[in-house]
Amino acid sequence: MPDLSTFTLASTVAAVFGVSLGVMMPAIAMGWAISRALDALSRQPEAERSIMRTLFIGLAMIESLAIYVLVIVLIILFRNPLLEYLTQ
Repeated sequence: MPDLSTFTLASTVAAVFGVSLGVMMPAIAMGWAISRALDALSRQPEAERSIMRTLFIGLAMIESLAIYVLVIVLIILFRNPLLEYLTQ
């Protein structure tokens, strides 16, 4: 019977790494999008409604990526599909 504590530790480390990347990359993308929107607003203040609407839609899409990563990592942590192969 294989050692389950090593597998559990490895999957936890992988989950932490996945969450850190899955949150860091959308955060960078959000900062970049906000920066570009502010640049566009400073150049064309009359297009504020269009720029802000597009910015909020883009930010919602970026944030949904971070939520998907969190859901997948929680599924892997609490219901690891590979764990059943180790207990046989």
